[in-house]
Formats: sequence, structure tokens, C-alpha cells
Amino acid sequence: MALEIRYARAGDHPAIGDILDAAFGGTAERRIAERLRADAESMFELIALQDGEPVGCIMFSRLWADSMHLYSALAPLAVRPDVQRTGIGSALTLRGLEAARHFDAAAVLVLGHPEYYPKFGFSATATAKVSAPYSGSPAFMGIALVDGALDEPLMVAYPDAFAAGQG
Repeated sequence: MALEIRYARAGDHPAIGDILDAAFGGTAERRIAERLRADAESMFELIALQDGEPVGCIMFSRLWADSMHLYSALAPLAVRPDVQRTGIGSALTLRGLEAARHFDAAAVLVLGHPEYYPKFGFSATATAKVSAPYSGSPAFMGIALVDGALDEPLMVAYPDAFAAGQG
């Protein structure tokens, strides 16, 4: 089965919403993605197609930081349940981190599974000096894409979409 990963287009948004709903069993992540797009807070989205069928997606959004550098949040990442554990999520994450470098992100933060994201270089230790709504959670991790990007104290604010997705 051929896997293609490309930047998502507006026509992909309904399929991405369906993947998010299926993967998370609800609509909160769909609402977050829709709000990030509507508020122009999304840096970019990737979609994974297997034999032409949408099977996964990942979004990176801009974070507001007290720094001259650009910081990004990875969320959401989703893979259709019937093809999970086949490497699609890993391929999306790796391609997404590569794209984040091209968008000049100094670092990427994620609130995610503490056993999944470290294999890509994310760690809770990297966010030790980051002040954010999720600080202190073992699920709050980061990866510096530019040397030293997470070495100094940093305050970040997440787009409103993340709070709105909870309601």
C-alpha cells in the first residue's frame, strides 16, 4: 500500500474532520482544528493518503511566546483506527517536524502520550523552563529544532482554539 504525505488543502478538511472524530471518538479535536484554521493560527497541516484514501493528519499551530523565535504546537495528530499502529502516525510526525524546520520554528511543543513522543526526540525535560498552561504535566513535552531554543526561560500562550475545543 502506497503512503503519500502532503500539505492539506481546503478540500481535505472534511476528511480530516472525519479522521479526527474516528480517532478520538468525539468532536473536540475537529473543533480545535476548525478554530485554528478560522483564526489563522494554523502554521500548516499534513494529510496522509494510503492508496489515495485519507488515513491520517497532523497540524502544527503557532504559539505566542515572549521570544523573537517562532514556537509551534503539534496538535492534533490522528490516524484512522483501522490503520493505527502501521507507522502512519510516525511518518506524519517525522514529516511534520521536517516541515516545522522549513517554517523556521525554533521548537515544537506537544501535550501528548509520554511513551509515544520521546521516540521523536520530545521530552518533558526540554520544557522544564517553559511556562505554559500545561507546564508540569508529564505529557507536556518539547523538542528544540534550533540549538538552545528551550534553554532559557520561556512563556508561551496557546491559541484560543485549544481552550474552546474543551467545551
